[in-house]
Amino acid sequence: MRSSNALGRSLLVAVACLVPALCAGQAKPSESAATIGTRTVTLQDLDENWKRFDASAQAQAEQALYDGRKAAFERLVAESLIAQAATGKGLTVEKFLEAEVAQRRKPVTDADVQAFYNANKAQMEGASLDDVKGSIRDFLATQQETSARAALVAELRKAGPAMRLTLAPPRQTVAVAAYNPSRGAATAPITIIEFSDYQCPFCARVNPTLARVREKYGDKVRVIWKDFPLENIHPLAARAAEAAHCAGEQGKYWEMHDRLFANQKDLAVDSLKKHAVAVGAEPVAFAACLDAGRLASRVTDGAEEGKALGIDSTPTLFINGRRVTGAQPWDVFEGIIEDELARAQ
Repeated sequence: MRSSNALGRSLLVAVACLVPALCAGQAKPSESAATIGTRTVTLQDLDENWKRFDASAQAQAEQALYDGRKAAFERLVAESLIAQAATGKGLTVEKFLEAEVAQRRKPVTDADVQAFYNANKAQMEGASLDDVKGSIRDFLATQQETSARAALVAELRKAGPAMRLTLAPPRQTVAVAAYNPSRGAATAPITIIEFSDYQCPFCARVNPTLARVREKYGDKVRVIWKDFPLENIHPLAARAAEAAHCAGEQGKYWEMHDRLFANQKDLAVDSLKKHAVAVGAEPVAFAACLDAGRLASRVTDGAEEGKALGIDSTPTLFINGRRVTGAQPWDVFEGIIEDELARAQ
């Protein structure tokens, strides 16, 4: 086994090489990547062409590379901390882990097995509890093992030296128009830009998560809405988006926004007018705005901007330019926001 100092040095080297500018042979955007006859093609040329051809695939590839490097960093941290803690106790890593994980691992009970079976019965393909309880128990035991090890690493990390990934995450620049609805101060250190669709169930699912973000972070966060109706599968979404903007002219955008998500199955034009009245909009002015399609360009502008960014599904959000696709759980949003706040210090 290597000494803790050696492990620490290896960790520093590994982290350094996660930062592109510090890695030997890392191509810079202006450097030559290819030639076509006498023409020099730079990495930037390739990336710009890739973005024009398939911006979505490019964004996904960049995110996957960052996520892979981040996961490698977390593994290096865990290995280093465990090795150092084991050395401090005069144990091998294997013996240290065996003892420490056992203290944190919860036993899998028959009730746990039954609860898992009940929650996943539709995926059991008709198998009885007796048929699968052994496999379920093994699966839950593995989960407990993983959770116990993660808890150990979290404790060691809290007590150990500061470790933070400084590798820059991929970011995309998203322009903000004056008419884009927003919540929060323009000076907030965190800006969340949401491309969304009022008829999309996953968009409705992320709405309470964003409410929780605003509740926890207050004036540290600004949330901006951009329309991205998936009209091929959500034929009512574009008109609903227009309706929200028409209500916004009367200072009722976010009230209408929340009501539309709460009534996703009731978005016909007549219903939109009823929703506007329910949130306090003046009905004649609202109807005139919606019937004339006066604010339709705001919706189409958002859709075109999203396509240029490579968006092909909703919701897609950008937290300080960092892409988040889908109705991700709370810890994803919290993790990125906390990281951004730390980077701003």
